[in-house]
Amino acid sequence: MNEAVPNSSPTAVAVKLRVIPRDQHRISRKDISSGALRVLYRLNEAGYAAHLVGGAVRDLLLGGHPKDFDIATDATPEDVKRLFRNCRLIGRRFRLAHVVFGQEIVEVATFRGSSDDGSGDRHVVDGRILRDNVYGTIEEDAIRRDFTVNALYYDIADFSVRDYVGGYEDLDARVLRLIGDPVQRYREDPVRMLRAVRLAAKLDFAIAPEARAPFADLGELLLNAPPARLFDESLKMLLAGNGLVSFRALEQSGLLADVFPLTARALAFRGGDQYRALIEAGLAGTDARIAQGKSVTPAFLFAILLWGAVRAQVEREVARGTDVNLAWLRVSHHVIAEQAKHVAIPRRFGMIMQEMWTLQPRFEQRLKKRVFRLMAHPRFRAAYDFLLLRAVESPAMAELGLWWTQAQETPHDALAEQLAAGVETDEAAPLADVAAPKKRARRRRRGKPAPAAHVE
Repeated sequence: MNEAVPNSSPTAVAVKLRVIPRDQHRISRKDISSGALRVLYRLNEAGYAAHLVGGAVRDLLLGGHPKDFDIATDATPEDVKRLFRNCRLIGRRFRLAHVVFGQEIVEVATFRGSSDDGSGDRHVVDGRILRDNVYGTIEEDAIRRDFTVNALYYDIADFSVRDYVGGYEDLDARVLRLIGDPVQRYREDPVRMLRAVRLAAKLDFAIAPEARAPFADLGELLLNAPPARLFDESLKMLLAGNGLVSFRALEQSGLLADVFPLTARALAFRGGDQYRALIEAGLAGTDARIAQGKSVTPAFLFAILLWGAVRAQVEREVARGTDVNLAWLRVSHHVIAEQAKHVAIPRRFGMIMQEMWTLQPRFEQRLKKRVFRLMAHPRFRAAYDFLLLRAVESPAMAELGLWWTQAQETPHDALAEQLAAGVETDEAAPLADVAAPKKRARRRRRGKPAPAAHVE
């Protein structure tokens, strides 16, 4: 999506056009989606300027393979709709045209202007842009984008790359630099600080010193950002295949406490190193699943990030005499509600998180009926994967995870026999000591899942 937000002092940004001809850059039309090419060509044939812009141009120049292709043009959203029957207009904050080709959606944005003569639609509150539909030139559009490397335009007319703010040079230097005054740009949209951290981690870029310096003073502005936007940004940061390096960058930037305050607080307490190991193991597992093309769910990620707070508060509740089951229910609800004040957590994910947490103490109850009842629970797989991550907490927890892994590999009758033998102590002997019967039970066996699976 076009993340451009106006700079109220565009004249403070030096604009100098640099044109990189086709034979001097690596972008090829074969690497651009067919839908994006169709939009570019039709706009151009209709007499409008048509440029691929933003992250797609940046990633193509770096040799990457973008999933989304955004287009900037001097055609208004209504002009675009007249050209494409498969177009719908969306957005209030930014009016955009979406051209739909089957599963592909090509986003088309009109060049944004810097000054409003009253004919446009701009609404600013306390320096923050709440709505902005003022159109202008490509030069104005360039200086209103966030980072220089996101302000590069691929012109379908001659296949050149157009650079107005030094983005091509910063791309070569692998530096993430804001366009305009960093303090002003962050005040316009505080989420830009998170975008800086996310993109730097994703691209392995350095954040320019002047772009990083305001984090310490302006990070608290994120407390006023819409929780729904922070949820979306969190998913882009932690569920895009480089979650581990992004989390480390977020913590090092000092912004973790402004987005996930309960997580930052738990990491600072005694046992924080073990908790960090759990988080990093979970994120590494998530990254591996994404690389393998497997599904992931935000519920598992948020359950990991908030586990430290949940566990500590449950321990305090139980110490005060609260029933264990009641403590888990009460604390899980409270922690999710507290975090949702900063980053929205949809109810469907919150329910999964609560079940994963409240099932954890049940893994320690190895009575026959309870074991089989737990295995039949709809959230068993997710809770079991979470249990495996908790192996870093203690040797006893690692042994517990191993017991449940073996339990799933043991035939039903053999497991029932072993559990019956340990009924009085509520414990079970190592599963390896029990010989499997020659005839397998008809009950379908559970396969051994991989750690950090994400099951909805």
